[in-house]
Amino acid sequence: MLDAMMTALSHFAQPTHLIYLLLGVGMGMIVGILPGLGGIVGLSLLLPFIYGMDQISALAMLIGLVAVIPTSDTFTSVLMGIPGSSASQATVLDGFPLAKKGHGARALGAAFSASLVGGLVGAVILTGFVVIARPLILAFGSAELFMLAVLGLSMVGVLAGKSLPKGVIAAGLGLLLGALGAAPATGELRMSFDSVYLMDGLPLVIVGLGMFAFPEIIDLCRQNRSISDKGTLGLGWRDGVRDMIRHKWLCLRCAGLGSIVGALPGLGGSVVDWIAYGHVVQTAKDKSQFGKGDIRGVLAPESANNAKEGGGLVPTLLFGIPGSGSMAVFLGGMVLIGLEAGPAMVGRDLDITYTIIWSLAIANVVGAGGALLISPFVSRLTTIKYGYLAPFMITVICFAAFQATRSLSDMIALLVLGVLGVLMKRFGWPRPAFLIGFVLASNTETYLYQALQFYNWEFLTRPGVVIIAALTVISVLMGMRKHPVNPVEEEESSHSHNPKRWPQILFAGVLLAFFAFGIWDATQHSFLGSVFTGAVSVVMFVVSAILIWQLIVSPPSHAANFDHEFDLEHQDVKPTAGLWHYVLWVAGMVAATAVFGFLIAITGFFIAFLRVKAKASWLRTLLLTGLAIGGLCVLAWSLVLDFPAGMLQDLIELPWPLG
Repeated sequence: MLDAMMTALSHFAQPTHLIYLLLGVGMGMIVGILPGLGGIVGLSLLLPFIYGMDQISALAMLIGLVAVIPTSDTFTSVLMGIPGSSASQATVLDGFPLAKKGHGARALGAAFSASLVGGLVGAVILTGFVVIARPLILAFGSAELFMLAVLGLSMVGVLAGKSLPKGVIAAGLGLLLGALGAAPATGELRMSFDSVYLMDGLPLVIVGLGMFAFPEIIDLCRQNRSISDKGTLGLGWRDGVRDMIRHKWLCLRCAGLGSIVGALPGLGGSVVDWIAYGHVVQTAKDKSQFGKGDIRGVLAPESANNAKEGGGLVPTLLFGIPGSGSMAVFLGGMVLIGLEAGPAMVGRDLDITYTIIWSLAIANVVGAGGALLISPFVSRLTTIKYGYLAPFMITVICFAAFQATRSLSDMIALLVLGVLGVLMKRFGWPRPAFLIGFVLASNTETYLYQALQFYNWEFLTRPGVVIIAALTVISVLMGMRKHPVNPVEEEESSHSHNPKRWPQILFAGVLLAFFAFGIWDATQHSFLGSVFTGAVSVVMFVVSAILIWQLIVSPPSHAANFDHEFDLEHQDVKPTAGLWHYVLWVAGMVAATAVFGFLIAITGFFIAFLRVKAKASWLRTLLLTGLAIGGLCVLAWSLVLDFPAGMLQDLIELPWPLG
């Protein structure tokens, strides 16, 4: 173990490692500042660029980005009143009121210093857990690892949303799409529709961007307004740091709480800030200012959501079970660079584990300091209309998606999965559950295959498997008791909350049909090639039927009945465009790419979007378009790649036949 620590320390003596760490921190800053994106989108954008890199350098970039996003997403929560990610929702409650009172600098100073404390505490807890858990982890075999994956999936499906069937189906849909392509045991092609693109499965980067970046960008486009009228922060940076020192025990408690919650698969960023906020409210003697600008309401969630990254790395590194959506993408990044999460991380790759831990600590220090430095400049960005930012963000996600296989099919897959993400968000389906199911699919099926090969079905009687199965049952039962329905509340709210049901039923019906296809497809393959997909499809078919029945007969206030579009109709500030308006803009760009090629299509898209949607002048339109296209060309040159060519470009390149 001492040798592993010394090897890890030697990595920090290399300037290359620190440079890549700083690059990751810089990217995390940018992603965190843009509202609604968060760690999943940031990591998905980074994955194409780490492929083929040195393992240590790639990990430095990944960790730098993971560590700093919970810090930089505080900008939007405090200055704009918009959660920068799911882990910074509670910060809005007191951070935004403080900013409106002219104490934005104090709120940010407190948040960044608390984030620093939380990140360091998370790194320390992760270090201690590696030492303690190492003997236990090394004793795990394929059967126990399979059951651990099932436990993680049960917690994801149950805890990621209010509706139990929706949570389970979302995780199951991710599992089935993650298993698409060649079976690990036999190499048989499943659900690939004879498509060469689908034979290797769906690329993780496209799934992450389609599920998370695409829907959030569409929503922000529909608002089409500047985020804030003021671009000033006020004074009080030192006051914010003093607040953290004065409430240091609160920050340490919440950091410990965040580490524990982050280590539980399925919880992570979606609830950690609310748990910390609830803790500070419950333990405070004076509760009168919470929600109106109490600095403790900023310190608690910010220290917890940074510490959760250290906690989330515990199941991710040691068991191969992601503790949150961002950890799921991080796990995919490890696979890309040739690292296998699990017992090897405390054995053969122990030095890499310590490199990750200490990189996390350093990135938190750099991130907190960098956030303080750029705060005055970031405040000015909030006055820019989103119509100007949107085409840049759409271009970035399309360019990142294209890096998966460098074909037009990447952009088509992004559009299809983006539409799925939009619908899941509209109807309240937990997208992190889907993503974690997708990432876990490969390992879960491999562990099941190995367990059956080594032990046959007798693996179910192994003591470790029985214990983990019992924990799985307990987690499901606890989830079924979550959010009990009150008949009185249902009757009272039935008049005020009654969204149309047929769109929800239609969406659930399409998923039911997909699972039916999964069952049929499983009958076309051998036992080892179909046992995983067949079992998942059967269970999900039954749960989907239950959900459809609930949507048909349940009262309006039932947890299964949810339509975000209905809620928007009853808000004071309504969207400026329909749900599908901007989806069609992106679809048009993809179609133009197929005809004219990516570079011509994105140029036309930029000009049209800025002129029509942002109402920009011709001078500003041409200037911004030139900057975007120039940046793309520089990236393409540095990465030695060609953009997707359209049909017309292919025709022009063909030699004309003679005669």
